[in-house]
Amino acid sequence: MISTNDFHNGISIELEGEIFIVIEFQHVKPGKGAAFVRSKLKNLRTGATVDRTFRAGEKVAQAHLDRKEMEYLYRDGEHFYVMDLETYDQLILSPEQIGEGVKYLKENDHLNVVMHGEKVVGVEMPVTVNLKITETEPGLKGDTASGATKAAILETGVTVQVPLFINSGDKVKIDTRTGNYIERV
Repeated sequence: MISTNDFHNGISIELEGEIFIVIEFQHVKPGKGAAFVRSKLKNLRTGATVDRTFRAGEKVAQAHLDRKEMEYLYRDGEHFYVMDLETYDQLILSPEQIGEGVKYLKENDHLNVVMHGEKVVGVEMPVTVNLKITETEPGLKGDTASGATKAAILETGVTVQVPLFINSGDKVKIDTRTGNYIERV
């Protein structure tokens, strides 16, 4: 059990059979009445965020999560196969468990699988990935300072916006949280 007074960003709690991560919290001490904690929580199973208010000092169950680094092996239809790097055990993940990161996943990538006991509750992708451009319009020499972008298809099949000077075959760094181009690698 943990007191709501001890909340901090990133802590995991268990409420009503669901596991949440504290994204934001604020201790509020009104002039009249009891103090309370206003929080924004992210449901690890669904990815939805909820606002929740607790009484100051209220006790909630802390969820103990394990993060295991695993390697993505391959996709078989709707299932993604990953391997534990320590025990070499294989695990089957669904697209829902991986979330938005599925668009940037390629074979042999490493990712963190978040587990609560033996149950997979989520997957943490690396913040950035390096991917090859498979298809885009030819780049124009000297078009580096205009800030204009064009569509490019990555080796995983997802389309992103890149600067005009990027060509097919170039490797680019992509932010997996936003899907934005960062730089040419």
